[in-house]
Amino acid sequence: SFPGGRRDPTDGDEVATALRETREELGLALGPPSVWGQLRMLPDRQGQLVAPVVANLGPFEDLRLTPNPDEVEEVFTLPLAHLLREENQGYTHFRTAAGYGYTLPVFLNGPHKVWGLTAIITELTLELLAPGRY
Repeated sequence: SFPGGRRDPTDGDEVATALRETREELGLALGPPSVWGQLRMLPDRQGQLVAPVVANLGPFEDLRLTPNPDEVEEVFTLPLAHLLREENQGYTHFRTAAGYGYTLPVFLNGPHKVWGLTAIITELTLELLAPGRY
């Protein structure tokens, strides 16, 4: 999943929350100039609204991540080219007890499977970054 969490009273807005959570979880201090924008609000499984914020982290080789072991088990990245290959894309079908069915995207990468809300946010981001290719 992406860095995230509840808004603190000291956070000015959703962007401030995203930047604070990224710093707390990954040790990555980003400023507002890094932020490209905010995607539409999405509900999580508990019905809470999630405000995805998209930012430019700069060259991956220059990143110095220090993950918080209390919040982060593992960090991995997926190149844009990998995400755009059809063989790494799929869908998972769900059915609720009431018989309602829905389909969500999934992205594959070896032992890692990106699914759920993280995959939805990834899909929305790909639609913005690679229109016509995704």
